[in-house]
Amino acid sequence: MLTEWEQQFLSAQRVARLATVDERGHPHVLPIVYALVGDALVTPLDAKPKRVAALELRRVRNIQANPQVAVVVDMYDEDWDRLAWLQIRGRAALLLAGPEYDAGIAALAQRYPQYATRPLSGRPLIGISIDSTRSWRAR
Repeated sequence: MLTEWEQQFLSAQRVARLATVDERGHPHVLPIVYALVGDALVTPLDAKPKRVAALELRRVRNIQANPQVAVVVDMYDEDWDRLAWLQIRGRAALLLAGPEYDAGIAALAQRYPQYATRPLSGRPLIGISIDSTRSWRAR
């Protein structure tokens, strides 16, 4: 599904924005960390401080109401010949256990060294199966 350039771009960037929609159609967008695992993107509901429990977060409630999501990864530079972005559209689901969960935990821990001191084991993940992509780059 991802082109070679999209895979490389996704791997080179560190943060993305996840867009969900609630049951009334109101959008919710927030920054996320992520890893690509096969044909899916995973993002953790990690132990950074939050106002509510992980499974009560707005993004989780929105995914339960409407699993269609979008993720945008972009690169900004003052040299506008270096601008680029990638939009991923797909279906999101909570991952709590199993092979996809284990692979997601391993991929996130390898990609972000911060998880050596903030372990993800036992924390929920959001898995996004990629339905389509759109991308653009200045060069």
